Amino acid sequence: MKSNLKGYAENLVFAFNVFILFFLVFEKYLSVPFWLQPLGRMHPVLLHFPIVILLLAMVLEFFRFNSKYRTQEFYQSFTSNLFLAGILTSAVTILMGLFLSKEEGYDGSILQWHKWLGVSILFFTSIFYWIQQTKWYNDRTAKFGALVTTFTLIFVGHYGAILTHGENFILEPITIAEVPAIPLEQAVVFEHVVQPIFEKKCSNCHNPDKIKGKLILTDSASIQKGGKTGKLFVAGKPEKSLLLQRIHLPVEDKKHMPPAGKTQLTPNESALLYLWVKANADFSEKVIDLPANDSLRLLATTFLKPDSDAPPEYNFAAADEKTIEKLNTNYRVVTPLAKESPALAVNIYNKQAFTAKTLADLKEVKQQIVSLELNKLPVKDADLKTVSQFQNLRRLNLNFTDITGKGLTELSPLPHLENLSLSGTNLHYQDLQKQLPGFKNLHTLTLWNTGLTDTEIQQLQRTYKNINFIAGFKDDGTRLIKLNPPQLKNSSPIFRETLPLQLFHPIKGVTIRYTLNGSEPDSSKSLIFKSGTILAGMTTLKARAYKTGWLGSEVAVFNLYRSNYKPDSVRLVYPLNRVHQASGAKTFFDGELGTFNANSPAWANNWAGFYKNEMELVSEFKQPILLSAVALNTLIESENNIFPPSTVEVWGGTTKDHLQLLATLKPKQPTQVNKPVIQLLESKFKPHPVSYLKIVAKPVKQLPGWHKSKGSPALLLIDEVFLN
Repeated sequence: MKSNLKGYAENLVFAFNVFILFFLVFEKYLSVPFWLQPLGRMHPVLLHFPIVILLLAMVLEFFRFNSKYRTQEFYQSFTSNLFLAGILTSAVTILMGLFLSKEEGYDGSILQWHKWLGVSILFFTSIFYWIQQTKWYNDRTAKFGALVTTFTLIFVGHYGAILTHGENFILEPITIAEVPAIPLEQAVVFEHVVQPIFEKKCSNCHNPDKIKGKLILTDSASIQKGGKTGKLFVAGKPEKSLLLQRIHLPVEDKKHMPPAGKTQLTPNESALLYLWVKANADFSEKVIDLPANDSLRLLATTFLKPDSDAPPEYNFAAADEKTIEKLNTNYRVVTPLAKESPALAVNIYNKQAFTAKTLADLKEVKQQIVSLELNKLPVKDADLKTVSQFQNLRRLNLNFTDITGKGLTELSPLPHLENLSLSGTNLHYQDLQKQLPGFKNLHTLTLWNTGLTDTEIQQLQRTYKNINFIAGFKDDGTRLIKLNPPQLKNSSPIFRETLPLQLFHPIKGVTIRYTLNGSEPDSSKSLIFKSGTILAGMTTLKARAYKTGWLGSEVAVFNLYRSNYKPDSVRLVYPLNRVHQASGAKTFFDGELGTFNANSPAWANNWAGFYKNEMELVSEFKQPILLSAVALNTLIESENNIFPPSTVEVWGGTTKDHLQLLATLKPKQPTQVNKPVIQLLESKFKPHPVSYLKIVAKPVKQLPGWHKSKGSPALLLIDEVFLN
């Protein structure tokens, strides 16, 4: 062993090689403790140092035997020390990377290439360094080793960049192919509007080669599956969808998506995702299948316009900023159409505040107005004389106003009007036939829900082929609408003795039918819900709504829990799982139920978790109770290693030192990956006086052979205990 500093460094390099080799051999059996995870996350911070040091060392090594340098002692010593420093920093960085790779979300072939090339560099350069000290080391060997190390470093960096920034990050600006414009009539909302947002802003970290959070956003099946925090969205409920929650967190929040430093979603992209989820997140619906005035359709249509549709250049001057500021009121918004554009967009709302003066005041900016929204305002034909003064107007929305076809004569002189919306107005075919020839540049005319028949609109389309007439959907009575499910209006599904059942549906005249035996309610034989229905025991209630002329709703499932007793004191013998702490022992009697997505921050506080420790819950009652049943409310997500307990034991007695085994329960275990379910595990026994109660629930020690994590311990999650 050398006693100098260089000798210690060489020994440390040797030790790192042995440790990393040990780590790789036994990798599948190792887990990184949480206190070491911050060290692993420093990998991206330090990795640039060994790359630069090794590259510089390889350049010097390549010319080591040059006649000019081979006799210079400083050159030889500096090169050797720099090489050793590069190997040592590489070993530290690689070890950090191995720690980081053990965290969830790092998987795929790109990671494997990055990891094994990095490890290969360490092993190769370590051997290369020791060869330097042999007698047969020569110029050819030095150049060969330097070139191999340099090219391997380039590939390691390349795969690391893909992991961090996505595939083809470097060459993307010059190699990306132009995406052809999709005709509106062919466009699918998800495929052509939603998925491009995921691809552009999310897939760098959520792809098969880098599965952050066990979430892949490159295909519809993976998007529906979700990640380690559960489902990505709740169809129809954006306010309860994790996708929207993460997007709207403050940028500085570590759970905000995309992370700080990454390209953020634009307001329109956020709005599109919100509207898509709100519209039940359909993966096959076409844009044109949406109603003509639907917000999602309007925004999607704008999104689908090719980039070549640049905003027009205007030849008029911008309006005075003070004038614009003065025109903005509580019922009128005047804003620039785009940054540094002189064009203005005006949106007027508040039906009660609208008068003819509301439009007349806009004469100060009449040259700059290119878009005017008057939707659902009491605008009359006389008001269109004021509108006709806005000579640069391109888009005008008169939907559901009081104008008639005769008033359109005031608008025909507008030279730039391209888009006119007249839905919900009182129009006649003869008036349009008379007025439309005056509209020279009109491209789109929206006419749904007017007095025009389909035949008349088709005739207009044949006559004015340069205008796109949008007629919208008309309900002919042949399409039935599905009812939404019934709702439970009770303040809590947990009750003490009896529960006056309160089911509700927002549509009048709906009949709610329900079952209590686990069967699906039908429209003829199932019980009809009536006010005054009383439930007296634990049950799973299934309800469905029916009404003549409507399709029956989906089945709503409500778990109703009876709990007669609450202990005076309660404690846990063994600690909870670090992730699922909930409220400690108090969790089991706090009356707050958990729901699916146990790993989601919104719900994790309600689930108490046991991973390797069994649950041993000890309760005490100041006054003895007569106990005949104990139930545990558990979450089962077999895909995420969350299983029911292998065994539940209930012990009770009047003294804490002499407890009797009152019941043993062995729940049925999953035999395949199923949908997540909340399951009540109940043990019934002969009534027994109890002052002290001990409940023992044992997690499954080894997951079965069919499971992807076979042999690993299962996680047991419980949110409430019911005593009767």
